Amino acid sequence: MDAKRQGKTSAKQAPERDRRRWPREAQPHNEAKLAPALEPLPFSTFELAPEDQFAAWQAHMAPLVEVRLPDDRSLDDGFPADHTAWNLGGMLIVQQNAPAHSYIRSAAKLRSSSIDHWYIVLPRTGRSWTEVDRRVAEGQPGKLEIRSLGYPFRGRTTNSEGLFLYLPRDLFSDAAATLDAKNNSILFGNFANLLVDYVNSIEARLRSLTAEDLPRIVHATRSMIIACLTPPAEHVVAAEQLTSVALMERARRYVQNNLDAAHLTPDTMCRALGVSRSRLYQLFEPSGGVLHYIQSRRLLAAHIALSDPADSRRIVEIAEAFGFSSAANFSRAFSKEFGYSPREGRTAVVLPRPANSVSLAGHEKASSFEGWLKALGN
Repeated sequence: MDAKRQGKTSAKQAPERDRRRWPREAQPHNEAKLAPALEPLPFSTFELAPEDQFAAWQAHMAPLVEVRLPDDRSLDDGFPADHTAWNLGGMLIVQQNAPAHSYIRSAAKLRSSSIDHWYIVLPRTGRSWTEVDRRVAEGQPGKLEIRSLGYPFRGRTTNSEGLFLYLPRDLFSDAAATLDAKNNSILFGNFANLLVDYVNSIEARLRSLTAEDLPRIVHATRSMIIACLTPPAEHVVAAEQLTSVALMERARRYVQNNLDAAHLTPDTMCRALGVSRSRLYQLFEPSGGVLHYIQSRRLLAAHIALSDPADSRRIVEIAEAFGFSSAANFSRAFSKEFGYSPREGRTAVVLPRPANSVSLAGHEKASSFEGWLKALGN
């Protein structure tokens, strides 16, 4: 009996040793977690008096559309709505919940606004009807809508909750004709369903994304949108376009990482990227040319430094740090880019930093939804 008990005891103890041994060896792999990069920008009317809620929502949405209450509603009825934005650098994701209303982006609004992004809508609840050039797209839960902010439109929505993706027009410069042909469309098919699943998965992970994830997510989203819109016969062309997009992303990262380098020139970029000068110029043609792009990014970085209260450098020192040979040249270029002088830029609102900055948290607290929209794609 003792031998039998001993045998049973040994049989029970063997698995215990295995359970103790393997987890210890796996533990080091869990220690290399990177810090999350995103911090949301929330807006809500819930804390306001009912009669003030709709006016607050109108002001918040003014950069995009003019909104109006349905005929059977009054200001006293209240307008409980919330809107949470996430800035991925090359794309904004917005979680929105709002009561019924109508909206219009008029020709007059277009003339006064520089915002011409594309946006994708994924409704979760409610229905909407949006008209562009007398063609109406009916939005419904689970169906993706694509629309341009560069064209007038108008529409109405019931009480609704949904997800909005705002993407800069330049991101689709090599597929502009394809997107323009599908403006104000509902996306269907297997690729559209995959995109819905992908967008849902991004939303579920927004709080855990790292800075390295963001540009990849933006361009993966871009690729999937193009796949949804491209006829099957053109998928080979789309694959070639994706190669150009990947190269362009490498070029943009190189520029961003070398803004303060005196040797940032087309020749050094060609050597670093392994491309010819003609290929490099072709890549940056939609952005106004490679030299124009470099100067624009340097001016944006200088603007961020100037408007940072923690940066005590003189204006001339900041100009030199970002490759400008004289204060006069910097002042002229800065004024042309932003419409005011570097000295006035000292008191301007801090602009959002690019997605591949060390951290997106902290400075974004001072940003606004309108500021994010205007800086998107710059």
